[in-house]
Amino acid sequence: MQPINIYLVRHGQTYFNLYKRMQGWSDMPLTEKGIADGHRAGRVLKDVSFDAAYSSDLTRAVNTAKYILSENQASALTEPTPMPEFREVSFGSFEGLTGEFAVSMVAAKLENVESFTELMASEGADGTMEAFKAGDPYGHAEGAQEFWDRINTGLDILRDRQEPGDNVLLVSHGATIRSIAGRFGLKAYEGQAPANGAITKLELTEDTVKVVFYNETDNLPG
Repeated sequence: MQPINIYLVRHGQTYFNLYKRMQGWSDMPLTEKGIADGHRAGRVLKDVSFDAAYSSDLTRAVNTAKYILSENQASALTEPTPMPEFREVSFGSFEGLTGEFAVSMVAAKLENVESFTELMASEGADGTMEAFKAGDPYGHAEGAQEFWDRINTGLDILRDRQEPGDNVLLVSHGATIRSIAGRFGLKAYEGQAPANGAITKLELTEDTVKVVFYNETDNLPG
């Protein structure tokens, strides 16, 4: 049976990306570069005939999906269907802080860990989520179990809605994408942030997820 082909794209650059601040569920707008990121991804994907388009329900992902679809020449889709299941990880009360300061608060005992990417590389996606959850005095940061419960729910929804062989656009977020790529592809992906507008391809079957490629910005491999 053919898999469902998911073209998983990170949203374009936002102002919190530009300012190197923790973003999570905070709903920041795209910068001019972020708009260009969406159009660039759309040009790379222009010849893919999409059977469906989805995005996280956060504005930066919805708008990026619209820019991608505006460049597509092989399908008539113009709007994504929002799916909160594919939101970014929630960082609770750490959102809005610089990444370096937030990491210093949750990983003070770890040597040579000063950035979010270094923390992901050191502790893995699940360990990073648990560190933020444990360190959040308000208890709002999302733990690994909460995160994977909603991601797996989202994957099951896609399995139910789509047919084998379908091509699906899905716009999501950096930590979410690298967590998915690390769990179902290579663990090393957790320590490699996807670029804004970068494309990762998944093959989704009834009971498996395969990472075909990760973090491509200029062309589609193969």
